[in-house]
Amino acid sequence: MHSILLVEDDQEITRLLYLHLGQGLYQLTCCSSGIEAIEKMRNGNYNLVLLDITLPDINGIEILREVRQEGVSTPILMLTCHNDEADKVIALELGADDYVTKPFGVRELMARVKALLRRSEQNDSMKQLEKKCIAFREIAIDSDKLKASFKGQRLDLTAKEFQLLFLLASNPGKTFTRHDLLDRIWGYSFEGYEHTITSHINRLRIKIESDLNRPQYILTSWGKGYRFSD
Repeated sequence: MHSILLVEDDQEITRLLYLHLGQGLYQLTCCSSGIEAIEKMRNGNYNLVLLDITLPDINGIEILREVRQEGVSTPILMLTCHNDEADKVIALELGADDYVTKPFGVRELMARVKALLRRSEQNDSMKQLEKKCIAFREIAIDSDKLKASFKGQRLDLTAKEFQLLFLLASNPGKTFTRHDLLDRIWGYSFEGYEHTITSHINRLRIKIESDLNRPQYILTSWGKGYRFSD
């Protein structure tokens, strides 16, 4: 049974979601504070987190930022009462996997939960088939330990940066469009936000390229997208 953490301070919403998620379908754990949520996400083995942005102690965006910086890779679906594109872009940049605006329909939320869990399982299955270690020039990537190094020094990568680097390095010479990368790393929910790929590529290049004007690892296929050197 899949384990889901719900971080929500609205008791009505908590009760509603417990009725639909916690009655035998999933193992649902609930909490209403950001501090408790961070602790549970650090120590718990959850398949999915439903994270409200507006909490009484810590903003959900800050929680997302902190756990992603710590390497927590659990899929996170953000819940918010704000229909603000800026919030969605920030959540995407920080590594959110989906985003639902309140008031939301239970059927829609259930569909998104199922889609995220299904995609997570598919990703886990693919990882079993992929190369676990990649070494190219001065870069080494270990997908088992979710770490990468450059010139022998461990790279400080967010979960999405690691996934992006690993996908490109696993397919040397293959060009991926921004849409391809967005769909593979973030999924359908962020269609139309391809510009965030450019931001992530730029941050990766800063960390691994000696000369940003003449990149040696992540190359641009002009008018198409990006590829890893072959």
